[in-house]
Amino acid sequence: MTHRPTRSIKSIRGAMVAFAAAGVVAGAVMIPAPATAAPLQVRADAAVTLTDRLGADVTAGSYYEPSSGNMVVNVTTAAAADAVRASGAVAKMVSRSSAQLAVVTDALNLSARVSGTAWGVDPTTNQVVVSMDPTVTGVKLDQVKTVAGQFGEAVRYETLSSPLTLFISGGDAITTGGSRCSLGFNVRNSAGQQFFLTAGHCTNIGVTWSGGGQVLGTRNGTSFPGNDYGRVQYTNANVAKPGAVGSVDITRAANPTVNQTVTRRGSTTGTRSGRVTALNTTVNYPQGSVGGMIRTTVCAQPGDSGGSLYSGSTAHGLTSGGSGNCTTGGTTFFQPVTEPLSVYGVSVY
Repeated sequence: MTHRPTRSIKSIRGAMVAFAAAGVVAGAVMIPAPATAAPLQVRADAAVTLTDRLGADVTAGSYYEPSSGNMVVNVTTAAAADAVRASGAVAKMVSRSSAQLAVVTDALNLSARVSGTAWGVDPTTNQVVVSMDPTVTGVKLDQVKTVAGQFGEAVRYETLSSPLTLFISGGDAITTGGSRCSLGFNVRNSAGQQFFLTAGHCTNIGVTWSGGGQVLGTRNGTSFPGNDYGRVQYTNANVAKPGAVGSVDITRAANPTVNQTVTRRGSTTGTRSGRVTALNTTVNYPQGSVGGMIRTTVCAQPGDSGGSLYSGSTAHGLTSGGSGNCTTGGTTFFQPVTEPLSVYGVSVY
């Protein structure tokens, strides 16, 4: 399990009143304007690179604006705005930097980890969105609001319609014992060995995994909570292992951008689409907390766990859990696939 560092309460409070001034150095990162726009994923990657170069003290994330086709980069200084405009993206002046919003999420991570909650930065409103399901009442509710209430308008509350749950019960159905999940992505290492990725709360359950009426392989990696990914090595040489999700060929992996349209495929509810609403979100399930998640409006249900999140030929994530269903709609969280690809030294194909 990967442990993500948090700050002490003392350092968090101090950071709220004293942020170091950061110099702005513009790198040669070009984000073509819509008239000559590169594919969205390329522009989104360029926007992330640009914000990294400018720094968390003068930027506050980026997002896609569907109505104009622009990538928007939030900034807190005129110099940063000039650098963003020079890159071909749209600069939006906001009141809170990524560094300041990180103080809020650090405080929540440190002192408000109660089940039934989730939080992450919404760059479109320059706020941390704190989501709470119907189980967050009484002492639990007081705990969350005591921590979040310190930060005023930097926080926005949201009520989820049903309890946060892991979607266990992805593309294609995979099973172990009496549990069913979904295959995420077929992957391979540099030696040509083949595996598939799925959710870690699935691989925690069993070692031997089957699909399509035959044994597929055995677990050789799992991480949950903290993360939510696992790896199964194929032991069946006779089963086909296409590098696709359904009929869609997957050729690369990358993190999505906020407001991007994405697609999920799972063994319970099939193929569904929606929109990314936040990145780097913390989700507090009854079984444990997971950080760094992708938050979306895509629906999902039990059995969809581990299934593929993608756009076009780009892999984005593995289905973890959420609130709601595919009848009334809901909120679903995904483990970014780039992390297990890096940890396990494998790639999509």
